[in-house]
Amino acid sequence: MTTRSIALLAFTLLLMGTTLGLAGTDLVLPAVPSLPEALGGSPALAQLVLAAFVAGAGLGLVAFGELGARFDPRLLLIGSLAAYASISALCALAPTLELLVALRFLQGLTGAAAAVFAPGMIRQLFEERSAVRAIGLLASVESLVPALAPIAGVWLLHAFGWQGNFLTLAVLAGAVAIAVLVLKDRLPEPQARSLTGGYGRLLADPVYLRYALSHAATLGALLTFVFGAPAVITGPLEGRLADFVTMQVTGIAFFILGANLAGWLADRFGPETMILAGSALSALGALAILAYAVAGGGEPLVIVALFVPMNLGLGFRGPPGFYKAVVASRGDDARGAGLLLLIVLLVAAGGTAAAAPFITQGLAPLALAAAAVSGLSVVLLVALPRLETEMGGP
Repeated sequence: MTTRSIALLAFTLLLMGTTLGLAGTDLVLPAVPSLPEALGGSPALAQLVLAAFVAGAGLGLVAFGELGARFDPRLLLIGSLAAYASISALCALAPTLELLVALRFLQGLTGAAAAVFAPGMIRQLFEERSAVRAIGLLASVESLVPALAPIAGVWLLHAFGWQGNFLTLAVLAGAVAIAVLVLKDRLPEPQARSLTGGYGRLLADPVYLRYALSHAATLGALLTFVFGAPAVITGPLEGRLADFVTMQVTGIAFFILGANLAGWLADRFGPETMILAGSALSALGALAILAYAVAGGGEPLVIVALFVPMNLGLGFRGPPGFYKAVVASRGDDARGAGLLLLIVLLVAAGGTAAAAPFITQGLAPLALAAAAVSGLSVVLLVALPRLETEMGGP
């Protein structure tokens, strides 16, 4: 096999591993309402099946970031995928809902590894411009998981019962673990370990914070709006759930367009230009929704149209911005990627919590939360210092 073929195969495996980690929530989602009847327990306890996975994933991002700075990420990736497969199989055998919740925490923890290690490995597999394009493709596929995985989950639920969703994750993760094991020696050699400073060094580095926090603010603002939109559209706006689905599908389509154009645009205009322009475009989209809401608007199709710039802007800035954040970690790729992803979760959770008490008051409070967070991204890019070197262009 040629070097390029090996790189593409390795990228495909990293993509599959990351996607399986994300699917741990969305593929299982359709089975949650049936769990109390199957395993006993209450609907409230069944919701913890989702919450436990997210909590485990948050801890996993930090844990694997630290482990990746101390041990060979290739071995950690193989071990985490094997553990994810095993725990997924145990979930299918869980006799009680309480045990399933506990296993889901471990499943989320082990499923976070690929997301932590993929950016650094991609940076080593490809030269800079190709790495930005690869990250754009990775983000595009990841954006489809929340849309497509629940559909697959419904089919699996009807065909095999709730256990089928977990067994599917077990089989696929096991297959990817075996493939990574076979390809291990062809994956990038681990970089020199970075044992000094740890997360504290990254949190004190204004250059790293420029890229990590601005990325988290743009993505966190969009997630805040998405998480609150179903309640607003079907509640105060008296729309239909189909209106939210239309908004999501349209947004994902424009995000994928932007993410796959980002590499070419970064080549032409420079990555820093695209990071700032994408952040500004996303913030303007949120401000436009806020202005429409303050003016008394509530037509779902108008909201769909105004939601487009938020997604397109994230697509433009996402790949070069994420790549820059990993580079700004100065060789500490695993910690840098893990911390960035954790910050995204925290920003989205904080924005959602801030908007939640006002969700029944209409579109304006939700749009205000999204606009405030996305506007912070632009402020951070202007206020904090940038990396000295560019990938190409000014």
